[in-house]
Amino acid sequence: MDINKIFSSEIHLKIIKFFHENQSSIDTPRGVATWVGGERAKVKNALEDLVKADILVAHRATSTTGYGYTSDEKLIAKIEKLLKNKKSA
Repeated sequence: MDINKIFSSEIHLKIIKFFHENQSSIDTPRGVATWVGGERAKVKNALEDLVKADILVAHRATSTTGYGYTSDEKLIAKIEKLLKNKKSA
């Protein structure tokens, strides 16, 4: 999924904002759905899209998957810029 498409999706944007503001967080689909106020199935799909885009990292365990923010500083800077542009738009 291309990053501009991701930024035009409300659920993806809410998830990105959550992790951008809480960069050390690792949370499950249920936890993220609670934080962003989204339906769990949609949030889970969006989380996987964000893993494919390298924005999130999936920490897979037998019973569940925890998602965390990328540690790629260039990508974080790009996301910061995109988020600022979204606010001023």
